[in-house]
This record gives sequence, structure tokens and C-alpha cells, in this order.
Amino acid sequence: MSTTAPTTPGSLAAVNANGPVQALLRRRGLAKLLLLAVAAAVLVPLVHAKWSGATWPSDLTVDVSGPLGRTSDWIIDNRDSHWLFVYFLGHLSNAVVISVRGVYLLLLALGWTGVTAGVTLIAWRVAGVRIAATALVSFVVSGLLGMWVPTMQTLALMVVAVAASVLVGALLGLAAGLSDRLFRLLRPVLDTMQVLPAFAYLLPVVLVFGIGVPAALLATVIYAAPPMARLTALGLRGADPGVLEAVSSLGATGRQRLLTARLPLARKELLLGVNQTIMMALSMVVIASMIGAAGLGDRVYQALASVDVGAALAAAIPIVLLAIVMDRTTAAAGGGYRPGRTKLRARGRIGADTAATGPKWQRGWPVWAGVAAVTAVLALVGRLSGSLVWPGAWSLDIARPVNDFKEWMVDHLYSGVPVVGGTADWAAHFTNWVLNPLRDGLTALPWYGTLLIVAALAWLIGTWRTALTAVLAMAAIGVLGVWKPSMNTLSQVLAALAVTLVIGFGVGILAAGSKRFEAILRPVLDVMQTMPQFVYLIPVVALFAVGRAPAAAAAVVYALPAVIRITTQGLRQVDPAAMESARSLGATRWQILRQVQLPLARPALLLAVNQGVVLVLAVVIIGGLVGGGALGYDVVTGLATGDLALGLVAGVAIVCLGLMLDRVTQPTERRTTGKGA
Repeated sequence: MSTTAPTTPGSLAAVNANGPVQALLRRRGLAKLLLLAVAAAVLVPLVHAKWSGATWPSDLTVDVSGPLGRTSDWIIDNRDSHWLFVYFLGHLSNAVVISVRGVYLLLLALGWTGVTAGVTLIAWRVAGVRIAATALVSFVVSGLLGMWVPTMQTLALMVVAVAASVLVGALLGLAAGLSDRLFRLLRPVLDTMQVLPAFAYLLPVVLVFGIGVPAALLATVIYAAPPMARLTALGLRGADPGVLEAVSSLGATGRQRLLTARLPLARKELLLGVNQTIMMALSMVVIASMIGAAGLGDRVYQALASVDVGAALAAAIPIVLLAIVMDRTTAAAGGGYRPGRTKLRARGRIGADTAATGPKWQRGWPVWAGVAAVTAVLALVGRLSGSLVWPGAWSLDIARPVNDFKEWMVDHLYSGVPVVGGTADWAAHFTNWVLNPLRDGLTALPWYGTLLIVAALAWLIGTWRTALTAVLAMAAIGVLGVWKPSMNTLSQVLAALAVTLVIGFGVGILAAGSKRFEAILRPVLDVMQTMPQFVYLIPVVALFAVGRAPAAAAAVVYALPAVIRITTQGLRQVDPAAMESARSLGATRWQILRQVQLPLARPALLLAVNQGVVLVLAVVIIGGLVGGGALGYDVVTGLATGDLALGLVAGVAIVCLGLMLDRVTQPTERRTTGKGA
């Protein structure tokens, strides 16, 4: 039996006085801000007294150009003599060159008829007639544009890179899926690798392997392997415990459980990992053209360097078509599930999805033998015709008309358009009214103020570990002595992110409220999500010339599909009962959206912000190729001039900036699942 102490007027007054304070303290976000405010009140005067000024103090910087230069010199001097290069890295480099050359020679031996027939028949067998027709058109277009040889070079590099990425990722995922300790160790590494811009992977491999195909392929493997590793681990760890227990009760060994239960149950995750690995490998292979990867990416890079929009577009079209074919084919092999897309198996393209039969592409081996036979026959026909590559007489030159159209745009759309102004005017206004003030504001803000803001944002949305990681990442940027260019890059990211979120949330809300609009939008988003980052630079160069505004525009277009899709999915998954209750109370559509859907979809919206900022950063960095400046320009300059110290410092700063932006936008639920707050 419990007893209650009598309440006196004095004690009641004390409760009433302390009640609001206790209520405020129970609000975790406000408590965190109060604690940060107290720490700032104590530390800021001390820091300001010793290191005044907005920029990072020179006393706290470390000049790493000397050690990096000596390291680079040592590698160059010992590349032909040290045992690490002679007996390991040299053999690895030779194996890469031999593998890529072997695949390329095989493709050339098959000829344009054999390659086109083989890819078309494989796409038909795996994904159906529509994707097979897309594959056929894609390779025909590549030939018509005069890009057959570069396409084969890119395809050869892709085959080897994807095989190596899948192998490495599967082994890492297998180890993480079977061991809790390895999973805990590997998860933060994969988290970090997946938020890093592609540029960050180029310089380390160039430092070791130099410019050429080995560096390009190994950078691609490092970039593309994490999705395979993560999805393999998640698939193995998510296997049905009941099935595993039943297999164990039959006396199966650990190896038998893995081969007969875990791997079959994780089939969809494994094939989805292959799909994601292929798409990321293609994106990286295109970017890796900067460090010696031949093929379509090199044609795009050379055309962008000379601002030849027509030549860049001629090389970009085969890249996009190749990406679409690979994406659709591997998605169908994985069971036909794609975000926002109808299940392919429901249309009869894939057989019953059961452990007994498996999907269509796993059955009917005589049909695969027929595919191989038809491919060989058509390859022989092409060889007898005397043309192993696409006949030059069948090629079309689109560079000249595209460049003529660009010049027409320069004359008529860049400026002087009545009322709305031209694209050059828009770029100038965006630079003068948004980018410049934001950059000047960030550089004028005291460096310790920036660290406090980062700590507050990261702690509010995450935990103290999140805040500590974000602050240390920003501090590392200052220590490296690249604070000012990093603030310039950050200003471009924030400006592009703001535009992306405004447009993405608006379009996502419209798509969530209209199934017809979503159906119209879906194929557009599908195509946009399969295009490599590099390709987005071409239309903005054509419309806006070069500068920071075009780089931000490319980043917006690249990040929009992910933000729109996540927003639409989050709003559609809101509990229908909550919305029906609001309707029964007479709420309007605007009130339901503002008071029910948006609050309940908060985790999805935060995830959209997180994905948006990561994707925007990736393209803003690549925007250094088209006048974006800042860290991206330093990386490009370091690669072009061989100044590895400049490029590596900028690359590390990019890594730190990406890590910070990921931490300040990552929802709490993702960081604290299964743990205390």
C-alpha cells in the first residue's frame, strides 16, 4: 500500500516553480543546446583571446606538403626496385593490365555483330524482350555515333572491375555476415566509404600505381565493392532463423548451412548488391578517365576540357544507354524489384521465385547453350564480312550540329531574353545573390563558431559520438590548412542542397498525392538515376558555360531523383488510419499534409536530406572540371600537374567534409538502433 505525503502550500509552490524547468530539461534537444551554450560561454572567450580572427589560425595548421612530397619521391624512386612493388604491386598491376586487355581482345574478336547479338540475347534471356530491344538499340547507337571502340574499352574495364568488386565485396560481406565482431568493425568503414565522393579515391591509387589502367581499375574496385559487401552481410544476417534452425537440426555442418540455407535465402540481396556494384563501377570508370582509363569517359573528359559539347554528348549517350541496359538486366536477375517500379515477375518475365525453381535466368541451360551458339555464328559472319569494328561508313557525326545548336543558344538564350533573362543571367544572379554571400558569410564566420554550429546540428540529430566525429572532421580540414577553399566548397553544397530540397520535396509531395503524376515521373527518375555523375556536366556547360553556378546546377539535377523518390515513399507509407482520423475531424488536404503526413514522415525526410547532401557533394567536387573551383579544382590540378601533395590534401579535406555533412544530416534512428539514446 502506498502513501502520499500531504501537500503544503510551500511544497506546491515549489512543484509549480520547478515544473516548467523540469519540463524544459526533459526536452533532450533543448538540454543539449543548453549544455553546448554553457561550454561555449566558457571556451569561446579563451579561444578568441588566443586565436582571434575568422580563418583557421596558422598556429594550428600542419604543413604536410613536405612529407607527402618525400613520400611521392620515395615511391617514384623505389617503384622498380623495392620488394613491395616488385613482388606484389607490380604483379597486381600486370594482372590488371592482362585481364583488361584479354577481355578487350575477346570483344574485338567477337566483332560488332557478335557483341551486339550476345548482349541482346543475354538481356532477352534475363529481362525479357523490351530490355533486349533496348540493348540492341544501345549498341547500334554506339556504333552510329562512332563510339564503338571506346564503348568496347569501357565494357572491358567494366567486366574486370565488376568481377573484382563482386569478389572482394562478397568475401568481406561473407566474413561480416558470419561474424558479429567483424560486422561491427566493418560497418563504420563501409558507412564512411559510401559517403565519400568518387574523386577521393583517385589520388591514393595514383600515388601507388601511377597514371594508367591499373590505378583506374583499382580505384573503381575500392569505390564499387562496399555495396556488395554491405548487402551480402545484411542478406546473410537476415536469413530466417527458423530455416537455419531446421537445417541445423538435421545435422548440417557450418559449411552446409551456408551453402544450402544462408546463401539461397540471401539471393535477392546478393543480386541487388551486384546491381548496385555495376552501377557504381560504371560511374567510377567514367570518372577514372582522368587517371588514364581509356574509353567513353576519356572522350567525355577530353571534350569537356576543350568545351566541345557536341563531342562530349556523342560519348555521353552510349554511357547512359549502357547504364540503362546494365541496370535493367541486373535488376531483373535480382527478382525484378526496383524502387517505384512494377514487379517484373508479375508480367511473366521471370519464372516463379521459389527455392525449387529459381528465376528464369537460372533455368534452361540448353537455352544458354543456344545463346552462345547464335553469338558465335553471328561473330563468325561479322568476321567473314571483313569488319570486326563498326563500319565507319555507317557512322553519324552529331558533334557539329550539336555545337551549332550550342552556338545558337549562346546567341539567343544566354542573355537578352525578354522578361525572364537568359541562362547566363540566371547563373550570374545565382552566383552574386546566393553563392557569393554564402561563401563570404562562411569565411567571415569565426572558425570556432563553425565548429559549434556543426556540433549543435550533429548532436541534435544524432548522439555525442556523431557530434564528436563531425567536429573532428572539420578540425582536420583546418589543420590541413585548406579552411578557406573548404568553406567555398561548403557554400556551393549548401546552396545546391537548398534548391534540391525545395524542388525535391515539392515534386515528391505532388507525386505522393497523385498516382498518375508519379507514373509519368517514374521513367524520368529511372533514367536520371542510372546516369553517371560525369554526364551531368555536359548539359550545364551547354546552358551556362563554366563557373560555380553550373557546377551547382549539375549537383541539383543529379541529387533530385533520390530526394523525390524518398520523399514520395515516406509520405505514402504514413499510417492510413492517422490520415483517416484527420479527415473525419474535417481537416483539409493542406492540414493533413502539414500536421499529419510531414511529421509522421520525418525519418524519411531526414533520410532524403542525408542522401541529397551526399549526392550534391559528389557532383560539386566534380564541378571543379567546369569552373567550380575550391577543393574540386585542387584535386583536378593535382592530378593534371602531378602535384600529389596539393591533390591529396584536397582529397583528404573532401573526405572530412563528406564525413561531417553525413553526420549532421543522418537521422538519429539510423545511428542509435538497438542502443541507448
